[in-house]
Amino acid sequence: MKFSQTFRGREQDIIDLFHATFACAEGAEEGALIGNLVRHQMAGTAEPDLHVFLAERDRAIVGGAIFSRLTYDQDDRSVFILAPVAVASEWQGQGVGKKLLAHGLEALRNAGVDVVLTYGDPDYYSRVGFKPINESLAPAPFILKQPEGWLGQSLTGGEMVPFKGAPRCIPALNDPVFW
Repeated sequence: MKFSQTFRGREQDIIDLFHATFACAEGAEEGALIGNLVRHQMAGTAEPDLHVFLAERDRAIVGGAIFSRLTYDQDDRSVFILAPVAVASEWQGQGVGKKLLAHGLEALRNAGVDVVLTYGDPDYYSRVGFKPINESLAPAPFILKQPEGWLGQSLTGGEMVPFKGAPRCIPALNDPVFW
C-alpha cells in the first residue's frame, strides 16, 4: 500500500472512487451528493486549506481522505475537518482506511495542524484517536442532525480547550445537507 498527496490530474478518479463507494453503501443519491462534494472541494478550495490523502495499490486509488480548513473567527489554532473518507468496496475491512487516516493525521501533525474534527461514526473514527466532543467545545458550522457523531482530536498532545468565535468551513461544505 502506497500513500500519496498527489491528486492534481487525478481528480476524476478520486471523484469516481467517492461516488462509487457512497452509492454502493448508501444509494445512488448519496453517491452523487458525495461525488459532487469532492469535485467542489478539489476545484474550489485554496491549496493551503485542503489536504487530499490517497491510498494506492498497483497505481489504482483504493482509498481517499479529504481534510479541509475550519476556522473559528476568534481563535488562531489551525483546525481541519475530515470529510469525506472512502475506501473502495472491495478493499473495505482490510485496514486501508485506518492506515490512510493514521498517515493523514501524522502528516497534518507534522504540518503544524493543532486539531482535527470530523462528523461520522464514533465507533469507526475512535480507532484512529477521535473522541466525542460537544458544541460547547467546538461549535459546528450548522446544526448537527446527529450530534453524537461530532468528534475531534488534538494533534499537539494537549487537551482540547473550547474554541472561540463562530466557525466557518470551506465553501464546498458550507451547506446544511452535510451536517
